[in-house]
Parts: sequence; structure tokens; C-alpha cells
Amino acid sequence: MELGRSFELSERRRQPGLEGSMPVLFASVPPTYTPRNLAKVLARFAGIPVHDRMTEHTITNAVCHVMLERGTRLVFIDDVHLLNTRTRPGADTSDQVKTLMERVPATFVLAGVNVEDSPLLTGPRGAQLAARCKLLRTPPLLNGTPEQKKMWHSLLGDMEGARLARHRPGTLVRHAAYIHLRTGGVMASLSLLVREAAIRSILDGNLAITKKQLSQVLLDVQATNAARAALRQRPGR
Repeated sequence: MELGRSFELSERRRQPGLEGSMPVLFASVPPTYTPRNLAKVLARFAGIPVHDRMTEHTITNAVCHVMLERGTRLVFIDDVHLLNTRTRPGADTSDQVKTLMERVPATFVLAGVNVEDSPLLTGPRGAQLAARCKLLRTPPLLNGTPEQKKMWHSLLGDMEGARLARHRPGTLVRHAAYIHLRTGGVMASLSLLVREAAIRSILDGNLAITKKQLSQVLLDVQATNAARAALRQRPGR
């Protein structure tokens, strides 16, 4: 989502006169996926009215028309690991994604968890999709080597851009090791930690993030378990 936001802002700066354009389209694979349901999700993002009598073909045509007309150049489809191409709905929905790729001259980014081990890229349908995609892994950020620390510090510094009234710049960077221990370098956990600490600072009137507030945030189960394991592995523990 951050990549989509950055790309759209960049496009609007590059072409400020393009009112009504839609550089980025974002959708998540619905839990009860069918080609029609996915088309409805795409239409909803594009602001296309959809009623029950509209067929999958009609909705898909409308979505493609709007994307072409409004200059969509980047299409994000999240949660693609839900698609099981071994089932009829999954195979049909996978075919629809492939059709959209062929009809719209945009870059498609399909995001999912453990995609390599999911049924998405297996079987005849999966092979067709695999032939059209490159696999880009997004592992957690590390904080070991000087280069890794530099990148981690840079990220934390960027997150302090929207500062609270009394927040001291550099606080997150100063606690970089602690924050990495809590989050394991996972972006979702990091975002949750900083956001909730900021909300707490507003509610208590401090208007500044401190290590105490960071320590009071309860993170997701995965991050919590990983932090406990890391502490157990430390020398002297």
C-alpha cells in the first residue's frame, strides 16, 4: 500500500493537470472468491456502480474501460495466496487475473504469504500465471551488519517525519535495537508499534513517543513469540 501511495503521488507530481486520473488500483482477493466477486472488488475501488443483475463479463469490461480511460499504470491484488488453482473457482479467478494482465497495459503486483508453497502457482492454471510473474521476496529487515543497521535506522528516521508536538527527533533511531527486538524487522509489527505508541502519547497528553510507551504496546502474537525467543538466545540468559 505504501508503494502504491508513493507511486500515485509521484505520478500526480509528474502530471499535475491529470484530474480524475487513477494511477493505482488496489484490491484484495475476497474470501469467497469467484471471477465475479473479484471484479466487483475492483469495480468498488474504481467507483463503478455494480448491481446484482450485472454479469461477470459486464463488470470486467467496465473495470477495464475505466482503468484504460483513467490511465491506471499499477494494479495491486493482495492476498493472492487464498487462490487455490486446483479448485474451479480458484482456477477461474486465476484466469481472470491473467485476462486483466493482457487487457490493461499496467504493471500488476500480486502480493501474498508463502506464495511459493501455495496452490496459486501449481497445476496448468498456476503455470500460466507463473510464466507471467517474477517472484520478489520481502523478508523482515535485519539489524546486524553496519549496512543493515543503516537501512533500519533510515526507516525509523523516516517514520518520525509526521512528528508529534513534543516528540524529540531521533528517539526511534536511539531505540533502534529495542524496536527491532520487539518487531523482528517485520513492517506490519513496526507500523503497529509506532502507531499505537503515538496514539497513547496523544491520549495521555505527552505528545511524544518514549521507550516507556513503546514497551506498553501489545504486539501481534508472532512478533511477541519471536521477541521472547530472541531474548532466550541472548548470552547470559
